[in-house]
Amino acid sequence: YRASVRNYQRDGPMNVNGNQEGGPNYFPNSFSGPNVDRRWKQTKVTGTLDIDRHDSAEEDDFNQAGIFWRQVLSEEERERLVDNIGSHLCNAQKFIQERAIRNFSAADPQYGRRIQQNINRRNKGAEG
Repeated sequence: YRASVRNYQRDGPMNVNGNQEGGPNYFPNSFSGPNVDRRWKQTKVTGTLDIDRHDSAEEDDFNQAGIFWRQVLSEEERERLVDNIGSHLCNAQKFIQERAIRNFSAADPQYGRRIQQNINRRNKGAEG
């Protein structure tokens, strides 16, 4: 086919097309992934009730994560989680780190602060 596909589908047992050249497989992203084109929005289907796609952009994505951090995890589990996240995030581009820290901080300020401290400690160790 001459048209290239741009979606978020990756890998799988029958992938033979180069995996979309390593493009991002999550939305939204910062690396020129496919954008929503409203021209191709599915039309509303009417049955015994209206069926339509739900835009989840305004949902609360942080409250449940904050409760998990504050009320479920022990201090040792929090430390392991922070260390695991920090060990991977320290290699990301700075703007990605900042966005991730904002997201973790939205769940709980201490959560974001501790991940930032972990990243800073790792990056300082890498410099010296």
